[in-house]
Amino acid sequence: MKDIRARKFAQIMVDHSTRVRPGDRVAVTATTAVEPILLALYELILERGGYPHFLIDLPSQEELLFAHASNEQLEFVPLFHQSAFGEFDVLIKIRSELNTRSLSSVPPKRLSHRQKATASLIKKQMQRGAEGSLRWLSTQYPTPAYAMEADMGFEEYSDFFFRACHADEDTPDPVAHWQGIEREQKHIIDAIQGHNQVTVRGPNADLNLSILGRKFNNACGQRNLPDGEIFTGPVENSVNGWVRFSYPAIYQGRVVEGIELKFVDGRVIEASATKNQDVLLNMLDIDAGARYVGEFAIGTNFEINRFTHSILLDEKIGGSFHMALGAGYPETGSLNKSLIHWDMICDLRQDSEIIVDGETFYRNGEFMI
Repeated sequence: MKDIRARKFAQIMVDHSTRVRPGDRVAVTATTAVEPILLALYELILERGGYPHFLIDLPSQEELLFAHASNEQLEFVPLFHQSAFGEFDVLIKIRSELNTRSLSSVPPKRLSHRQKATASLIKKQMQRGAEGSLRWLSTQYPTPAYAMEADMGFEEYSDFFFRACHADEDTPDPVAHWQGIEREQKHIIDAIQGHNQVTVRGPNADLNLSILGRKFNNACGQRNLPDGEIFTGPVENSVNGWVRFSYPAIYQGRVVEGIELKFVDGRVIEASATKNQDVLLNMLDIDAGARYVGEFAIGTNFEINRFTHSILLDEKIGGSFHMALGAGYPETGSLNKSLIHWDMICDLRQDSEIIVDGETFYRNGEFMI
């Protein structure tokens, strides 16, 4: 990777996403595969007066865990991670998988066993994020595995990724760019927030839901990189209708294709998939909240114009909407609780619209405001 992109990427994370200040304790979770970014981050965090703490895994460590750990070891939550999630001021999480299918053969029950064990960390992250006591960011780093999943060459994928992050050579001031996106998306949020009924119609969806009393969040590079979406937590019992998700949904390395869901009074009452339906059904039954929607969102990043098999990017696809089954973000007003938060994406770029309280708000990938 070119040094200028590493520096810009780190600058967004430190100066825009988490706004590191003097005295901040900054935890960074990553693997050894992201050394160029870690060096740039370490330098910038120190320059801003923060105290960097790196929690580094080996690239294949998760695969080894599931291959060799006992049930008791799967249930163990590392003490350093407990401290970082529970006490630090800033948390930066960087994924860098070298094999995106490494967990494909792990039994779903074993995956859900580990999920339950580490749920306390995610719960603490979301709770403290909503309170404002933790500034957190989730991102990833280009690897050959991500490039292969996206059907791209590695250099092509790297260019694609950093362009989507606006950390490319053509963006002179990446922080200013994201601040501009924040202003643009605020205009969109002002036009939808405070309304009640939302209807999504198209060849892949006929859904109704309520956003009454709920807050839309402006996803503009402060929690994810790349970013670009507006999202809220719909009223829990308000979702009715059906949706057929255009793209595969991926959960811990398992690819579930052709998902179709039917909702009645907020709850999934029918679910099917053309591939790995057992994974879908297992996740729906992990707890009571898994069958309810915790997030409704519209993707706004048109630099992400193709499916990459990485939810971090794909949920931001310009011209799409997505819903997450399971836990909602408390800061949106969502009350739904679950051990999972599983995003599923549907394309809206053809013969589709979103209607808000009877007025056309969005049509074929464009906001009508």
